[in-house]
Amino acid sequence: MSLTLGQTLPDFTAEATSDQQVSLSALKGKKVVLYFYPKDSTPGCTNQGGDFRDLYKDFQAANTLVFGISRDGLRSHENFKAKQSFPFELISDKDEALCKLFDVLKLKKMFGKEHLGIERSTFLIDEEGKLAQEWRKVKVPGHVQEVLEAAQALA
Repeated sequence: MSLTLGQTLPDFTAEATSDQQVSLSALKGKKVVLYFYPKDSTPGCTNQGGDFRDLYKDFQAANTLVFGISRDGLRSHENFKAKQSFPFELISDKDEALCKLFDVLKLKKMFGKEHLGIERSTFLIDEEGKLAQEWRKVKVPGHVQEVLEAAQALA
């Protein structure tokens, strides 16, 4: 399934850190940032999460919730979140349902071998649950600031 800008996203419920169940329908009235990243505690993912952490108050001021998503399990997520002092929840997508919904699983090459991995991607959802903006093949430097500005512009 491919998502288009302005499309109302299908509801989903996913397990997150802090024993939370995150449902898109329960978040209506707030903007939501979903950022998909390859793996907990790797350098790029740590930097990206740190940028979201450092600008988190600005996201809150823009009525925007932030969730990080990867295929790591909840225990790994809890450790990563605690170690990096992330003020937002991390969603575990072990069954890849969200990865497939947002079409972020791509064939990647590492050490000459191909594997299916998460392409670093970010999605901004408006207060009505519609896809407002998407960023694919994200490069970490400056990205979170760009997402914040897009969320603020939606006000």
